[in-house]
Amino acid sequence: MASVRTLLLGCTALIVGGAQAADLPAKTAAPVEYVRVCSTHGMGFFYVPGTETCLRVGGRVRAEYLYLEPSTREDDSVGFRGRGRINLDARTATAYGLLRTYIRFELTHNTGAYGGDSAIVKQAFVQFGGLTAGRAVSFFTSPDLPAPNFGDLRFDDPSNAEVNLLAYTFSFGNGLSATLSLEDGTERRINNDLDSPLFGAGSPFPVFPPIASTYAGERVPDVVANIRYKGTWGEVQLSAALHQIRDVAAGLTTVDGVTVPVLNPITGLPNPTHADTDYGFALAALGYANVPALGEGDTVWMMATYTDGAIGYLNAGQAGAISNGFVSAGSLAMPFTDAFVDPFTGEYKTNKAYAIAGGLNHNWSPTWQTNVFGSWMRFDAPGVAQYVVPTTPATLAAGSAGTTTGLVDFDEYRVGANVIWTPVMDFLIGVEALYIRVDPRERVAIPLTTASGDPTGTFRSTGSEDTWEGRLRVQRDF
Repeated sequence: MASVRTLLLGCTALIVGGAQAADLPAKTAAPVEYVRVCSTHGMGFFYVPGTETCLRVGGRVRAEYLYLEPSTREDDSVGFRGRGRINLDARTATAYGLLRTYIRFELTHNTGAYGGDSAIVKQAFVQFGGLTAGRAVSFFTSPDLPAPNFGDLRFDDPSNAEVNLLAYTFSFGNGLSATLSLEDGTERRINNDLDSPLFGAGSPFPVFPPIASTYAGERVPDVVANIRYKGTWGEVQLSAALHQIRDVAAGLTTVDGVTVPVLNPITGLPNPTHADTDYGFALAALGYANVPALGEGDTVWMMATYTDGAIGYLNAGQAGAISNGFVSAGSLAMPFTDAFVDPFTGEYKTNKAYAIAGGLNHNWSPTWQTNVFGSWMRFDAPGVAQYVVPTTPATLAAGSAGTTTGLVDFDEYRVGANVIWTPVMDFLIGVEALYIRVDPRERVAIPLTTASGDPTGTFRSTGSEDTWEGRLRVQRDF
C-alpha cells in the first residue's frame, strides 16, 4: 500500500507542476518581415523592408581587348580593359508623381593602347515628376538610341554623354514631350594649344598661326532643349544647344608688373586686341525605327548634327573638356577646336563641324546579332586658320612643298561592324572591326620623328591617312 501511495503522490505532483508551468506566459518569436517583390517598375525591383520604396541593385562586368594599328614603334598596339559598374535605382510613388533616385558607379583599369584608369560617378540624379537634377545623359541626345557600337562614332553617343544638369520635361501625352535643360558647358569644351613644331616658336619658319582660344571661366551654362516623340514604332527627336565661349586673351603678357598686349608682328596691332565672349550652337535630328520586316527586334538609327563653336556635341559623346583636340588616323593628327583668334586682326572666330552617324541592327536568331554602323564628319574652319608652309630646299627634300598647317579643313570617315553572341540573357561575347580614314582638304605636313619619338625638324606631305582597330568584348549585366 505504501508503494501505491508513493506512486499516486508522485503523479499528482507532476500533474500540478505541469499545470502551473502551462499557466506561465510564453516568450513569442518576432514576426519575420520577408522581402517583397515590387513588380510595378519591372524585373529585379523589391520593396525596401519597412518602406514603400522599390529598389533595384544591378551592375556590369566588362572585359575588353583592343588591337589598334600602330604608326610608330613607340605605340602600343594592344590594350586590355577591365571595368566594373554598380547601379542603384530607388523609386517611390508619391501624390506628386514618381520620385526616383539613380546612382551608377564605374571603375575602369586600362593598360596598353587603352590609356589610363578611371573611377567616376557616371550618373547620379533625382527625378521628381518632370524634374531631373544631377548627373545624367544629356538631353541633347536620347538614352534610347539602339547604337551598340564598341568604338567611337561622331555623334553624341548616349553611352558617354553624361553631364551635370538641371532639367524639366514637359509631357504632352501620347508619347510627345519637350525638355529644357541647363547643362555644364565646361564638359563640352574643345580647345587646342596649337603647339606642334609648325605652330609657333618651334618652327624654323616665321609662322603666324591661329592663336588658341584659351577658355576663361564659365559664366553661362549650356542651354539645351529638345522635343521628342516616342511610339511603338520607334522615336524621333530634334535638339538644340547654346554654348558660351570666353577667351582669356592669351596674347597678353606681364612686364614689370604691368599687363601689356603682345604686338602682332604683321599688323603692329595688339594681339589679340581684347578678350572676347562668343556663343556657339549645335543642332541635331535623331531617332530610330523598328524594322520587323527584316527580323524580329531589328532596328535602324541615325543622328545628324551641325555645330558652330560647339564641336563637343558631335565628338563621340564627349564626357569632359578636351584641352588639345585632335582627330587622328595613323600618324596624321588633325587639330580641331571650338574657336581661335585670328593673328592678323585679333578677331575671335568660331569653327564649324557637322556629322552624320547611323547603323542597322539585325538579329539572326535570339542569340546572334550583327550591327553595321558608320559616321562621317567634316571640320570647317575659316580660311585665315590655315597657313602655307614656305618652300625651302629642306622642305622640298622632305617632300612637304605646298603643304598647309594650322586649322586645316578635313573629313573623317568611320565604318565598322560587330557580331554579338548572347548565349545567356544579359551575357554577351562580341567582336568588332572599325576602319577610320582622315582626309584633309589640303595636303598637310606631318612632322617626322626619330625612333625614340623626338622631332627631327623635317616633315613629310600627305593627302590622307587611315587606320583600323579591332575589339573583343566579354560582358555580363546583372
